[in-house]
Amino acid sequence: MPKKPDHSAACTHLSRVDRKLARIIARTGPCALRPETAQSIFEALLESIIYQQLNGKVAATITARVKALFPENTRRIRTRRGLVDGFPSPEQILGATEERLRSAGLSRAKMLAIRDLAAKTLDGTVPTVKQAHHMTDEELIERLDSVRGIGRWTVEMLLIFRLGRPDVLAVDDYGIRKGFAKELLTYGERWRPYRSVACWYLWRAAEMKDLPMAGEQGGKSATPAKKSAAKAGTKGKRPRAKAR
Repeated sequence: MPKKPDHSAACTHLSRVDRKLARIIARTGPCALRPETAQSIFEALLESIIYQQLNGKVAATITARVKALFPENTRRIRTRRGLVDGFPSPEQILGATEERLRSAGLSRAKMLAIRDLAAKTLDGTVPTVKQAHHMTDEELIERLDSVRGIGRWTVEMLLIFRLGRPDVLAVDDYGIRKGFAKELLTYGERWRPYRSVACWYLWRAAEMKDLPMAGEQGGKSATPAKKSAAKAGTKGKRPRAKAR
């Protein structure tokens, strides 16, 4: 596995420029944000589509069922969770009937989305990891937004949790928007060039009942966010979307 990233410089900067965020950092401890480098872009987005609007346990069950549809696929990948079964290939997804894919528990919308994702992976719309590293954040967002079921938020999670981009501010995330509303983009300018780490700590703050969110007005206590934020647990796992 790749060496664990050192976020000490980011934490020092964020603590210096934002007093309230400094409190969150002090309470939470070291940032555990760590990109999941084992997945391809296709696999990361496939997993994201499956998890949309589902709680973690249900989504994990459906993910396992999708993988089990293709017993001929014996590939396994090593992740931070250990050795896990690999996802089917784009060719396998497109070669399966709609009924077969739906039998794993996928809704019709998600079945159509992952088929579109597979097709756009094969035609080059969805880049490889190597290609993605040569694209800007906005270029990737614009490119991947053309895939059915993929929106800006999903691509931002890909940028943070798969590609390790350091300065992504996920303004559409429910947990991060708590206490910020329309001021988030402007307020977040002070966090550059470490806005991805700031996002990670704001997800942690969304889980705290007795600590104000950074930048929150009026000293209100943070309300626990929906599971889209909470799923980004202390091991640095990306949050699962409620809607993307």
